[in-house]
Amino acid sequence: MSLNKVFFAFLFLILVGCGAAPENSLQVGSSAPQVKTKTLADVDGDFSRITSYRYPDERMYQYSLDEALAQGKPIVLEFATPGHCTVCDKQLQMLKGLLAKYEDDVIFLHMDQYQNPEAFKAFKVMGDPWTYIIDAGQMVRYKQSGRVLYGELDYAINKVLTSEAS
Repeated sequence: MSLNKVFFAFLFLILVGCGAAPENSLQVGSSAPQVKTKTLADVDGDFSRITSYRYPDERMYQYSLDEALAQGKPIVLEFATPGHCTVCDKQLQMLKGLLAKYEDDVIFLHMDQYQNPEAFKAFKVMGDPWTYIIDAGQMVRYKQSGRVLYGELDYAINKVLTSEAS
């Protein structure tokens, strides 16, 4: 394989992440599955038992997915396993910025494949990262495999919040 082909294959993986084809996962317009997932309280505050992320934010691990769905708020759900995915690490760094902006109106959850595989199965996620936005009515309104840019996700969150306000 030529050096150019290797470079473009590597670039492709960086840009789209490690996710599988989007049609394999839970679709926009579907109801979000009710899944009991681990919380920080379930692991006695030990981040290493809930995520492989180096700089976790406790606000992303306060609720189980089923508990978050019952809160009646939109949810940004990130499937990312930074222990084996550098794109996932960057994605979680970006999410922390959006969390600071929207923490009063939106619940942010991070699911690590090593620690919450049942969530990956319920959403039919293969690979990561994957980003979902679930509205207050528990409907999937947005999904994207691979890396999502800050502006793109900010727009999508705003769109869900705006549609719920009207």
